[in-house]
Amino acid sequence: ILMSEDKISAKLEQLSGSVKEGFGKLTGDKEIEVEGIVEKGIGKAKELVEDAKDSIEGAVQGIKNAFDKEDK
Repeated sequence: ILMSEDKISAKLEQLSGSVKEGFGKLTGDKEIEVEGIVEKGIGKAKELVEDAKDSIEGAVQGIKNAFDKEDK
């Protein structure tokens, strides 16, 4: 299954956030750690939105296919 560009971007944002969070913990820099946690959360939220869009698009396609079969 191919991922959309937006979903890949969301995954990269989560990864970047995890790296920042780890770096902040390692260096004792709470500000960087919190930035990482927030960035990771935003990336996860974006991923969930993309998943929802994919589900809706799949449902719409299923409905279209059902109507196409009825027309034949």
